[in-house]
Amino acid sequence: MRASGDVVLAAGDVETPIFWRSAAKPFIAAAAIEAGAREAFGLEMHEVAVMAASHFGEPFHVEAVLSVLRKIGLDESALQCGAHAPYDEASAQALAARGEQPSALHNNCSGKHAGILALARLLGADTATYLRLDHPAQQAILAFCGRVCGEDPAAWPLGVDGCGIPVFATSLRTAAFAFARFAALSGLNARDAAALLVVRDAMVSFPHYVAGTAQFDSELMRVCGGEIACKVGAEGVHGVAAMTGQIGFASKVIDGSNRGRAPVTVAALESLGVLSRDQAIKLASFAAPLVYNRAGKAVGEVRARRDLLSVRVGA
Repeated sequence: MRASGDVVLAAGDVETPIFWRSAAKPFIAAAAIEAGAREAFGLEMHEVAVMAASHFGEPFHVEAVLSVLRKIGLDESALQCGAHAPYDEASAQALAARGEQPSALHNNCSGKHAGILALARLLGADTATYLRLDHPAQQAILAFCGRVCGEDPAAWPLGVDGCGIPVFATSLRTAAFAFARFAALSGLNARDAAALLVVRDAMVSFPHYVAGTAQFDSELMRVCGGEIACKVGAEGVHGVAAMTGQIGFASKVIDGSNRGRAPVTVAALESLGVLSRDQAIKLASFAAPLVYNRAGKAVGEVRARRDLLSVRVGA
């Protein structure tokens, strides 16, 4: 979709509301930036990137989150996202080898939570209750997302995300529109556009902070050299802002599996002319990931149905 609202590619059901999950993180981070978090706390761009991240718990991710917390006068005990082992296998093994237990810092959402705490600090709000829907920080986030989507957030279905924060649902059409605005920075008030630009620049400048080493989002942004900002969400959700063509793309794997997410995104971006052939080749392992049996033998691959992604509405 373009920021004008013109649909350039559609497949499947694009009207039923879906929860964005972590695909909303760039907009959540932008709400904190719009409120003045970068200037108030001296945040560096890699720290802004980790605020928009679903990071894999590598040491540099953990240090970035810690740095944000220190700058806002808090420590890891303020994080209410829960603990889990790093998604990065090498980091998880290293932690276990040291006899250390995972903490909330290793949670893939810890950067987002640190950013929300920064917003709470700016608003003079209680940092102990930042997960509540009626908290000023959560209300500011919903208001920001509503402005970017061009919808009234009061009408959105709401739930609770895996990390404990309120999570909203919109149609894929609306999600694609928001990511198109993220790409084009048009149709927005000046403060919102400036905040989104900061987050976008942080993500494309430090893509490895947004996911991790050899992970899809990080590799897609790296390969595209700053022309794409993207963010996965749980249950097979993905959002892409393509500065080339100023296009927004949003997808949802209907069964919630993550394995179809990257193949669909690569295929769609190729169909839209956003990815060059050379870039697509560099992303081949994500476009058609191999399927292995229990004996470790490659027995197939996951592919997108490109014929279903070739339908264009408008131009």
